[in-house]
Amino acid sequence: MTSTDSKVIEAQAVPRGKYPHVKRAGDFLFVSGTSARRADNTIVGAEVDPLGTTRLDIRAQTRAVIDNIRDILQSTGAQLQDVVEISTYLVNMNDFAGYNEVYGEFFGYDGPARTTVAVHQLPHPHLLIEIRAMAYKPLK
Repeated sequence: MTSTDSKVIEAQAVPRGKYPHVKRAGDFLFVSGTSARRADNTIVGAEVDPLGTTRLDIRAQTRAVIDNIRDILQSTGAQLQDVVEISTYLVNMNDFAGYNEVYGEFFGYDGPARTTVAVHQLPHPHLLIEIRAMAYKPLK
């Protein structure tokens, strides 16, 4: 990527609007809000049985979101260790403990600055979480 490139990653779910998965601005990478949606538009951690009962798993969705961010960053030559700021959007703050538990598998106290807020809804009713990230990865 050059100093102001934008990139849509083919292996990721197609953005639901006209925006990139990641944008470079100088030495910073900005990862757009990322969910647990797969490239085939199914959602990790969302199951609906034949009777329509929905089971949503915040731990599975959090892990999938962070894995997706990792993959997006790797497509630019960056890693999760390069993330300096994360903003997390939860549909229900009752999911905070499960989200926080999985988050701690990826990041420690030396990790990125973080903000977590509750939102009314996300673009699909089966999404419990969305995360945006900023990474610092100087151009060589």
